[in-house]
Parts: sequence; C-alpha cells; structure tokens
Amino acid sequence: MDVHGTVAEGFEPVREAFVRNFEVLGDRGAAVAVYRDGRKVVDLWGGTRDADGTEPWTGDTAQIVRSATKGVAAAVPLLLHQHGLLDLDAPVGAYWPEFKAGGKERILVRDLLAHRAGVPALDRGLTAAEAADGVSGPRAVAAQHPFWEPGTGHGYHAQTYSWLLSELVLRVTGRTLGSVLAEDIAEPLGLDFWIGLPDAEADAGRVGRVAPVEPPESAGMLRTRPRRNVSEAYADPGSLTRRAFAAIDPLPDENAPAYRAAELPASNGIGTARALARFYGATIGVVEDGARIFTPATTGIAVREHSAGPDRVLVVNTRFGAGYMLHGPASPLLSPASFGHPGRGGSLGFADPDAGIGFGYVTNALAKSVTADPRAQALVRALKSAL
Repeated sequence: MDVHGTVAEGFEPVREAFVRNFEVLGDRGAAVAVYRDGRKVVDLWGGTRDADGTEPWTGDTAQIVRSATKGVAAAVPLLLHQHGLLDLDAPVGAYWPEFKAGGKERILVRDLLAHRAGVPALDRGLTAAEAADGVSGPRAVAAQHPFWEPGTGHGYHAQTYSWLLSELVLRVTGRTLGSVLAEDIAEPLGLDFWIGLPDAEADAGRVGRVAPVEPPESAGMLRTRPRRNVSEAYADPGSLTRRAFAAIDPLPDENAPAYRAAELPASNGIGTARALARFYGATIGVVEDGARIFTPATTGIAVREHSAGPDRVLVVNTRFGAGYMLHGPASPLLSPASFGHPGRGGSLGFADPDAGIGFGYVTNALAKSVTADPRAQALVRALKSAL
C-alpha cells in the first residue's frame, strides 16, 4: 500500500497503524490527521477516492463522515452560547414554541444537546426528500411525544438530532446551521468541511463515494461481534434502536447529489481528515495561524458530562457532554479528558485538552461498527503510544 503524506518525528506508530488498516482491516481509501498543541504532526492518506473505484485518494479528498458530523455541528450552538445568543439552561420552547407539544415544555437546550430530549425516533419515518426539505423534520420532532419522561434518562438521537439542532439554530439566528458553520467556523479556520455540500465543491470532483464493506478474513479475531442484546435491538423492527436509525425510511443514498447538498447535522457532513483534526484542535486552543473556536469556558462545557449510563437507543452505556460523545467503553478515545464523535462505519474526530490533541480519521469503506470501529481504534492506540 502506497501511503502519502507526512508524520512528525515520534509519530511513526500512527503511520504504521494506518498502513495496517489497509493491509489487515480492509480500508480502501482513508486519511488521518493529528494536531498537537496547535501544530499538525500527522497528515496521511492512501487508497482510492471511491470505495469501489480506482482513482487515487489525494491530499484534499473529502468524504461523508456520517455521525462524526454531530461533533462539528454541536460547535454551532456552543458558539452561539459563547456569544451570548443562546442560553443552554433555557427551555428549548423559549426559542421554538412549537417544540413544547406533547409534554416537552421542560426540556432544556442542554438536554437537547446531550441526547436527553426523549425524541430519538418518530411515529412515522420521513422520506429522504422530507428529511432534507428543512420543514418536515422540525415539524415532526416538535409534534412527537417523548419516548420517556424528559429528564429521566438519555438515548442516542441518531437521525432526529439533525432537525433538533438545525431548527434551534434557525430560530436563534435566522440562518441555517450549515451556513453558520460555513461562515463563522469553516471559512475563518480554513476548514474543508460542509453540512450541505456547495455546488462548486460537488462539481470539483474531490468528494469520494462511500460503500459498505465486510472485514476481510485477514482481520481474524478483530472482527467485531456485538453483544446479543445489542444485536437483537438492531434486528427488532419495533425496538427504539431500530426506529431511531429508521427515522429516515428508507435510508437515503449517501452518494446522491441531493443528499449531499442537504443540511442534516446528524449525518451528512462532508470533509477531510485535516479539517476534522484542525477543527478539534481549535476547540481546545490556538492552531497554527492563531485561529481558535472555543474559549476555555466553552471547552469546559463540551467536556462536562451531561449524560451517562444505559443508553435507551444504543443499548450500551454511553457518556455525552453538550453535543459530544465522551471517552468510555462504548467509544474509547485517547483519555478520560477526550471529547468528540464517531461516525457509524468508521470515521472519528475528537479533541483531548490534556494532551493538546485534535484528531481526524475519514474512510470510504463503511463497516458495521457504530461507535468503536477497529480501524479508528488502532489509530488512537498508536497515537497514544507516540505521546
């Protein structure tokens, strides 16, 4: 496997793990980047731009990152809070009156960010067109009765997170979340990351195609086998787990231009590994040219635990801060100080303020993993060994 890019002295284990991901764990096209103390120390890529193609992955190839989008999207409401425009301890209904319906009047903005809103699924799944129209999704979650009493637990809002965040931001700013991200975060920081892919980027041909893959036989014992209760939850059409992931039904074609152009902050962000790593580096400090996103106080909000314990959707114990998944058995990151978000199928972005790390990994080979992909975990372990 020809791997391109650079690693700073001492970070060679990350390159070795990245090569092994192709040789043993079935990667087809991928990139990984790491910032430490604001300086880029890892920038690697290899394989093909399309999971089922032959065009080479280049240094600026971008991919859809699925739920790793959530961590980038969560920066928008936290930035609004940082600017005094959004109170995390106010009821969501104070900004979005229709959301009060069905007994949700006491749900706080903080609860919404931490997957405590109680609406991870819908009574009727939306079509791909409805999911993307900017109206049907917010209307559906506003009308939805919660699946548990608000304040009594948490559960991963796999798809509905899109409409919860996007409508909240729209009500506060009058702008879409994707436009706030582009204008207030991505452009100032020079990030190649979009929620709602612009036509110019779509026409440039730099975004690769993703495809599902099975781990190769060479992976051996590294094949992941979820616990029986988890498997049963995903297999049962009536389970909250299955219904949460089927809030868009049938599942959309992630390579379709219309899907890429939509703004779905839970699932369809498109970007490079460099962008993810630089983004997370800027959430914990200053990167290279003096850019940063969060103040120390806002970083503290991101890492503070808001939800922990049995997840009513993922059927494992999870931990969430305000918009970010925190280090734990379901999603091991670098250390207990880490915060970020994995993407179902492989991608991962996170920050670790104690180690000064911003990390990004993107892949076009979508495995069956949900929160702890073996390829991403191999890179995290290699990074840890290099520190």
